[in-house]
Amino acid sequence: MADRVFDFNKTEDNSSSPAQGSEKGVPSVTWQIVERDDKILSADSPIMVLSEEKEKLPKHAAGVFVNPLRGTSFAYTKGACEANVSGMDKDGNDLNHPILSVDKRFIALEKWLGENHVSVRLTGESRQEGYCVYKIRAVSPDGSSIQTERDRFLQLCIERLAESKAPEEDDIPDNDELQESGQQDLRDLNSMLNYLDCARITLPKNMQSWADRNISVIRSSTITPEERRHAERALQMVLNIHWKGDYFASIDPVRARQILDEELYGLERVKQRIMETIIQINRTHTLPAYGLLLAGPAGIGKSQLAYAVARILRLPWTSLDMSAIHDSEALTGSPRVYANAKAGRIMEAFTQSGSSNIVFIINELDKADKNSINGNPADALLTLLDNIGYTDNYIECRIPTNGVYPVATANDKSRISDPLMSRFAVIDIPDYTPDEKKIIFRKFSLPKVLKRMGMKPEECVVEDRAIDVILEKYRNQTGCRDLEQAAEHLAANALYQIETTGVDNVKFDAHTTRMLLF
Repeated sequence: MADRVFDFNKTEDNSSSPAQGSEKGVPSVTWQIVERDDKILSADSPIMVLSEEKEKLPKHAAGVFVNPLRGTSFAYTKGACEANVSGMDKDGNDLNHPILSVDKRFIALEKWLGENHVSVRLTGESRQEGYCVYKIRAVSPDGSSIQTERDRFLQLCIERLAESKAPEEDDIPDNDELQESGQQDLRDLNSMLNYLDCARITLPKNMQSWADRNISVIRSSTITPEERRHAERALQMVLNIHWKGDYFASIDPVRARQILDEELYGLERVKQRIMETIIQINRTHTLPAYGLLLAGPAGIGKSQLAYAVARILRLPWTSLDMSAIHDSEALTGSPRVYANAKAGRIMEAFTQSGSSNIVFIINELDKADKNSINGNPADALLTLLDNIGYTDNYIECRIPTNGVYPVATANDKSRISDPLMSRFAVIDIPDYTPDEKKIIFRKFSLPKVLKRMGMKPEECVVEDRAIDVILEKYRNQTGCRDLEQAAEHLAANALYQIETTGVDNVKFDAHTTRMLLF
């Protein structure tokens, strides 16, 4: 994307200065605001550009931002003195390097650094247009070491701002909205206020006003301690989530197919359907409108396939077992009027993963409790699956879900309601044939068990006729779990013989296998 430049230059006659305002005799804003969408910061896509008219800056320049409200500049202290908000050294020499341009996403962060007199170390590159800054670290006042806690907070803000879109004009906070700094930790109120000052634009727009309302509640003197605790907890949960956009980078289809083959044998039609979804994402760079419902008998690898999808999409995943949910409030949260109120499992999934873009694995969808006095808990998933957001009763705000990819598993589709079924792309997974199970035992189940037990392949050898005996024993069972259990039984017996009798290896034929398993 080409840079979009907004000329914010003002003359020194400040009688009609706009929102950023100034007083007589004080320089007004002299920078340009550049709108970029680059997610990786570099000298080609810098946070800001500084003037080098007075002197060239080194690659790493320690100092402090000064005059944050008007005519912002960077005072290069050379690490020899503490942060000097006047921009002058002890001999009266001007240390200022005016900001020529700044990435629109980082305006609030730069002003926060200046207002709070944070000593920083810039990393940049001298070019014709000026000193291009692409990294900022929080350092001690003499510039000799990193301030760990404050720098951790700073890097969090920079990382999320770099991945965000440039804000609209009315999303840039006015200078008088900026707050004093506190502990740089998102677990306390001061750090949450700092984050809102620096990186408000990383929140969904409706959550920006929601955060302000919660801050008002927290500061109110008329609420109970319990209400204040709930408001702080809700704010903490929201701010610690990385709210990403709905753009998804391309996925390597070769690597995607490799992951599927590593996880499961056969099931070509199923793998083909998932690969079609991958190609669709690569074309549109958005998630499909429908999630996946993997339906089939127990033990055939539905959950394993769901985790493989998460690996392919390179997203964190969280799982939910619907057979253990007996109340819809467990999913949608309980109102704050209760002392023991808490957010629902869906919101907790965002919090645990730290991201709004996740694979949400819904296990045993067909086993949701339809006899609950509050109705079928699975129905609470409808708004989540519609991809238009849902409201958590505890958070009291609409939660965006356009980055959530639901993958559900079920044994019996007939037990799932029609409204739920209509929100999934259904993939029917058939049971394996006896020949397929034989290959799975030899190439997947047995090697997996031997590796887990620290055994070499030659220490436990299972003949083909022995595998036929295993298949005979479990001929009425679906899936491959029983095959792995049989492999573990044989491997454990082989290991026992090796350790107690001194043999080098054990070979199982049809007879010895039948004696062991039957």
